[in-house]
Amino acid sequence: MDWLLEFAEAEGLTVEEVLYWAFKEKGLEIIKEEFQPIFIPLPESPPPEPADMAEVETIPPPPADWKGESEQNPSFRAIASLSPPVHRKIEPYGAAFLAHARRKAHGRTFSEDDRIQAAAKAKRTEDEDDGEISEPEDPLMLARDAKDWRGQDHYAVLGLSKYRYKATDEQIKKAHRKKVLKHHPDKKTAAGKEENDSFFKCIQKAHEMLTDPVKRRQFDSVDEAADVDPPSKKEVSKPAAFYKKWSAVFESEARFSNKQPVPKLGDDNSTQEEVDDFYDFWYNFDSWRTFEYLDEDVPDDNEGRDHKRHIEKKNANARKKRKTEDIARLRKLVDDCLAGDERIKKFRQQKNAQKNKKKLEKELAAKKEAEEKAQAQAEAERLQKEAEEKAKVEKEAGKKEKQKAKDAVKKNKRVVRASVKDVNYFAAAEPSAQEVDAVLDDVDKFLGVADPDQLADLVAKLNVAGKDAGKVKVAFSEATGGLVGAGKLKESDLKVFM
Repeated sequence: MDWLLEFAEAEGLTVEEVLYWAFKEKGLEIIKEEFQPIFIPLPESPPPEPADMAEVETIPPPPADWKGESEQNPSFRAIASLSPPVHRKIEPYGAAFLAHARRKAHGRTFSEDDRIQAAAKAKRTEDEDDGEISEPEDPLMLARDAKDWRGQDHYAVLGLSKYRYKATDEQIKKAHRKKVLKHHPDKKTAAGKEENDSFFKCIQKAHEMLTDPVKRRQFDSVDEAADVDPPSKKEVSKPAAFYKKWSAVFESEARFSNKQPVPKLGDDNSTQEEVDDFYDFWYNFDSWRTFEYLDEDVPDDNEGRDHKRHIEKKNANARKKRKTEDIARLRKLVDDCLAGDERIKKFRQQKNAQKNKKKLEKELAAKKEAEEKAQAQAEAERLQKEAEEKAKVEKEAGKKEKQKAKDAVKKNKRVVRASVKDVNYFAAAEPSAQEVDAVLDDVDKFLGVADPDQLADLVAKLNVAGKDAGKVKVAFSEATGGLVGAGKLKESDLKVFM
């Protein structure tokens, strides 16, 4: 930039001195600014006040009688005078200026500077990524025997202790690559160190466990480092602490849920429906947690089959026991949380208040109803008394009618029984006892099921038939046939009137 050289020459400074002043005055924050080709006045020379600046006025078009330029009619006229000139110092500013200064200071070309800056940016990005998955290595962990891989913390081995079950596949991949580059036996040999690949084998085993979804779940199921202990009553004496502490506990337990997403504990503003859904979810928790990782190793030899079956059975019983204990442990967690949840008490109080309100409304309604009932009772008693008197009269009349009907039935029954006797029980000569019993048996069956109307109808026909045995029998047969058709008698029950 020629203007930078001109500025340095005008001030009697070198370019390096100008750059040094710029960095000293502006600091490194200037690097973050976008390039703006502007001049910034120095502090000792403040910008001019608006009053010092020239005013702008729009000149209207010339009048119609304007005759052109002359001494009497000039083409221009002064609106205002210019402000006096002020001598000011200027400084370069912006990212482009800093890039130029960097290239000038290091003697780089544009392409060289771009390449070096890109490499530095990539290195910073890589260092930041490594920082995310970097943590101090425990000397005891470095000295661990690779054979005891079940007892190692696979996340700690890869430097992912703070992530644990939340670690992504990409983080596991980066962490493994970083550990391999640091602890590979060939690298130690090249550095002149004693070759010991025990921890390297631990790294490989951790990578194997955490990249296999099934094996990782088995390890996560027994990863106590990821558990959050339930708080004590003293720790959750305040509502804010209650929600914070217990939310952390259930967030940790939620990693075992087959159903996602898992309801949140919420806060004071949660509705009763949300709170009920939360506790219903955890009281019916569907967990995928298993305990195969803690199994005793089963021998692979074929000679000790009985011993192998014994170990497998022992492992199955141990898994079942741990699962039962885990279910009981989780249920106690939910019980303890529920017992200290002030929202449950609040909802219960609201329910009782609503219940009391309904009870009061019910009592008022009952009182009003009682008053209305008392008012209507006198009228009801009066109407009842009138109805009773009317019913008494009707009862007496009905009683007489009933007795009259009863007497008519008795009379008709006598007529029916007498009618068969008058026709000699339908026998030509003296009837036998069997014939008499058969006829009377059919008559009794008819009388046992016939209603008064059917009985009266038969008597009317018998009165017409007189002592004509044939007509009497026809009248009986028609009457019993009607009862058979109505289902009151069975044809097989009759012996004479069929």
